Amino acid sequence: MNKRLIVIGGGAAGFFCAVNAAAANPKLEVIIIERSGKLLSKVRVSGGGRCNVTHACFSISEMIKSYPRGANFLKKSFTYFFTTDTVSWFSDRGIILKTEADGRMFPITNNSETIIDCLVREANKYKVQIMMNKEVKRIGYNVAAKLVDQKMKETGDQKREAPSITLTCANGEKIHTDFLCIACGGFSKSAQFDWIRDLGHTIETPVPSLFTFNLAATKITELMGVTVEKVNIKIVGTKFSQQGPLLITHWGFSGPAVLKLSAFAAIELAALGYHYRIVVNWIPSFNENTLREELSRLRVQLAGQKILNRNPFYLPQRLWAFFLKQSGIPGDVRWADLPAKQQNLLVKNLCTQEFEVKGKTTFKEEFVTSGGVRLDEIDPHTMESKLVRNVYFAGEVMNVDGITGGYNFQHAWTSGWIAAKAIAEKPWA
Repeated sequence: MNKRLIVIGGGAAGFFCAVNAAAANPKLEVIIIERSGKLLSKVRVSGGGRCNVTHACFSISEMIKSYPRGANFLKKSFTYFFTTDTVSWFSDRGIILKTEADGRMFPITNNSETIIDCLVREANKYKVQIMMNKEVKRIGYNVAAKLVDQKMKETGDQKREAPSITLTCANGEKIHTDFLCIACGGFSKSAQFDWIRDLGHTIETPVPSLFTFNLAATKITELMGVTVEKVNIKIVGTKFSQQGPLLITHWGFSGPAVLKLSAFAAIELAALGYHYRIVVNWIPSFNENTLREELSRLRVQLAGQKILNRNPFYLPQRLWAFFLKQSGIPGDVRWADLPAKQQNLLVKNLCTQEFEVKGKTTFKEEFVTSGGVRLDEIDPHTMESKLVRNVYFAGEVMNVDGITGGYNFQHAWTSGWIAAKAIAEKPWA
């Protein structure tokens, strides 16, 4: 007798679970339920429409360092399906991935539709059904599905009665299933998880991750569009700091260094109401003392040259001119004539410039949250709930989130694949 698997969520994790389960076990009737009218929406917009499929990191111990939450969980799950497996899975279906200088991996077509078409083809090939604009509001189950007693679970006594799961949709429709994979993505509000809480699961409070910093009134935003290849940013009064590229925008700061910092400090910054101070070192190879020594050397070496025209730190010229102005240094001053007071101001502006941050700007379609289903309630080897039999989780609905660069998609592929394999191999499937 055929069994049914319903996957809630038509995103990357949901699709990957559905197509792999259907391919692995023809006895499964697989249905994807998507609450919106769009499928794979994050896949479509990721990487500027190119789809950052994964990251070219092939060491699990290194890879997990890019996940502010969930690293220990992923250390186990990545042993089953890792970046090499993602590359092979798509390659086996004619999709070749390329690696860019920063480690991000994209399809060689530079088009996210390549990934979408591949997943949709797999769904069609294995007769995965898709129900759109259908929101699940409640999950019901019989006693056999509840793991009430650990001893009963170990002895297998509960298998005398098959678990039964019933989904209730917003329109009142009821759908019965044998297996359920919840891959609905993250939610921005805790109350949106209530239908999962009703299963007995604990939800870690969701807060935004991967956001840019909105600065209080400052003239540096007049340099919008300027990128600095390597800076160090520290959040004052915390342990959090990051190094990497920074982009000046009309509202503040963005770029990999800022996004990574926002991810690792997401919970603390939410508690501060997104109002805090940061310190930027624009030339992180120097500190105040070593930079002061370097400037003294430059005053001799470049004595006759104008400071404005001779930018020894290879900063963008507009930014260099900005720092000189902020330090009270006229553009026609020569290095030999740089006054000590202005030199000290320049050192401070380059190494320890402070900014007040008031607010954030998140990516809309690529919105990522920390928080979700508590990981100690999920088996990392199968993605099955430890509380309710035959209920599985995949993707961002769990309390796992990575920095920008393909890490969140890798978690989606991994968790979706593991859940699919576990479901397909169930003895009663």
